[in-house]
Formats: sequence, C-alpha cells, structure tokens
Amino acid sequence: WKWLAMVYAALAGIACFGIGNMSQVNAITGSITNAITAFFTINDSGITVIHWVIGLSLAALVALILLGGIKRIGKVAEKLVPIMSVFYVLVCLGVIFSHVGNIGGAFAKIFTAAFSPRAVLGAASGIALKEALVWGLRRSAFSNEAGLGSAAIAHAAAETPSAVHQGLYGIFEVFVDTIVICSMTALTIICSGVDINFGVKPGSELITAAVATIFGGKLAALFVAVALILFAFSTVLGWALYGSRCAQYLFGLKFARGYQIAFILVIVIGAVAKLDVVWNIADTFNGLMAIPNFIALFALSGVVAK
Repeated sequence: WKWLAMVYAALAGIACFGIGNMSQVNAITGSITNAITAFFTINDSGITVIHWVIGLSLAALVALILLGGIKRIGKVAEKLVPIMSVFYVLVCLGVIFSHVGNIGGAFAKIFTAAFSPRAVLGAASGIALKEALVWGLRRSAFSNEAGLGSAAIAHAAAETPSAVHQGLYGIFEVFVDTIVICSMTALTIICSGVDINFGVKPGSELITAAVATIFGGKLAALFVAVALILFAFSTVLGWALYGSRCAQYLFGLKFARGYQIAFILVIVIGAVAKLDVVWNIADTFNGLMAIPNFIALFALSGVVAK
C-alpha cells in the first residue's frame, strides 16, 4: 500500500518538527535557564539572550552530528542513552531511599487516587475518564513512541541477525522508557513529599524540587538540566533521522538534505518561542501519524502472528 506509506511519511515528517524538535528544545532551554537562575539573578532581557544562545548552540551541535550521517547519530546516541539512564536512576533511587518511610504511602496514594470512589464516580460520568485517556495517550507518545511507528525507522537501520531479534529491542526500550524512567520519576516526586499542584503544567520543576530535598536547590537544578539535556538531545537526533527518512522516501535524497537544514533552523525557534500552541500541534500530528500506522499494524497482524 504505497499510498498509505506516503500518507504516513508526510504526517511523520511534519510531526518531527513538534514532538522531536521544538518541544524537546524548549524543555532543554527551560532546564538550562532554571539551572542558571538557581545560581545567578537574571532579568527578563538576560533570559531572552540565554534562550537565543542555547538555541543557536543546539542548532550548531545538531548540524555537526546530523550532517555527518546516520552512523554518527548512532555513535552519539549509543553513548548518551545508557550513561544518562543509569545516572538518572541512581539519583532517583537516592531520593527515594532517603525518604524510605514514604515508599509505602506513595504506592498507596497512587492506587487510592486511581481507584477511590471519587475517581470511579468521576470516571463514570465519562468526562474524567475521557480526560485521563486523552492525556495518557498524549503523554505516553512522548514517553516511548509506541504506536506511532516512528521507532521502526531507527530499528530498520540497525545491524541485526533478524527483524524479530531487533523487535525485542523495541519492546525493551518501551519498558525502560516508561516502566523504569517514568515510574522512577513519579515515585521520586511522590516520596519526596513536594507539593503537587494537579492541573498545572510544571515542566521540570517538580522533579527538580524532589531532588532538591536531598541535594539542595542548586545541585538539583544542575542535575535535572544535565539529565534533561541528554534525554531530550538524543531524542532530537533520533527524530531528525526519522524526518530525513520520510523526506527521502517522498522526494528523494537531495530533498532530505534540505529537510535536515530546515530541522536545524527550527531548533532555534523552539528555544525562543512560547510553545503551548506547539505542544498542541505536536499532539495533533502524533495522533494523525498513528492512524496509518495502526491500519498497517492490523493489516500485518497475520504476518506477525505467523
């Protein structure tokens, strides 16, 4: 179904500018700004300058890596991902076990909040259940990409004994991203006892406040900035590859180079722009690119079972 592949490539190529570029760069910019303001007092104009410097620096760094080709992307990612994951988990465990008395209460809070009479009655009305499902699906896409079809582009380029063998790594990455990293983050925040304002978009402030209960505000801001830079930067590199492959499939190799240049320029926009609208656009295109992928998954389910 070449037509379906073309629809997917078009939607995925556009979505890359949201989920894989501006939203990630904005997160990096915010975390670095928080770390700097933890040490120095800076006015609004100074923060604007910082955002521009971060955007231009990230664009230059991505250009060096991206224009060097897929092998360079792989070499950078294979070093960044394991190091940042282990380091992040160790710090989270440090916070959790420093508040070891709160671990039981944290799990109790998770389950009672999910299955309490108020939660059940709210879900029965349909409104709360709808909101939970919508936000769960929107944020899970940013967690592990499962269902979007994008990660298959990277897996297809891997050197592997078989497709099934490589597919197991796809399962493993979802487990690490969501079950390990995201759950560890949630437990760290809840166990630390920091105030959680539901309905407020906290960015990285919640995990920073949680880490600060043990390591202090300045060190926590610095740690979260470094961790988020590594997490988000490897994501930017991965989605740059996805978008380039989509552009190449639709228009050829020469156009893919132009797409990469546009991707690099958008990084600067992501660093300096207000991104509430961009997040909504990213969520929309995530959903749109998932539709042709789900159609293909259902059509190929017999092949997978066999």
